[in-house]
Amino acid sequence: MDVGTAWIILIIASIIEPCWVICLDKSENFKKVGWGISAVVLVLLCLYLLSIPSSPDNIGPGVSYSILAGIGAAGIVLAGRVLYKEKLTVRKMVFIVMIVVGIVGVRLIAG
Repeated sequence: MDVGTAWIILIIASIIEPCWVICLDKSENFKKVGWGISAVVLVLLCLYLLSIPSSPDNIGPGVSYSILAGIGAAGIVLAGRVLYKEKLTVRKMVFIVMIVVGIVGVRLIAG
């Protein structure tokens, strides 16, 4: 697999990460079975997709997981703002921007 495809798969996995977290919250400790099943399916899909670019022949596990965690963290903050009306302060925005800059930096030096 070429590195470009690996990056696309990693981005998809990174987008799925906040989705399973939201489903887990919506399941209310698995009391709402549909949301709970969705959370389990999405976390398994996320981990499966993460395993593809994590091979040493592609991006590698350290960079892959770092990217996934960074995009996931930024995504869940955004979801918190949109879905739960959480306050988004300037400080939060500064640190989210730092995460995004870090992700771009890792991508640039990873080749």
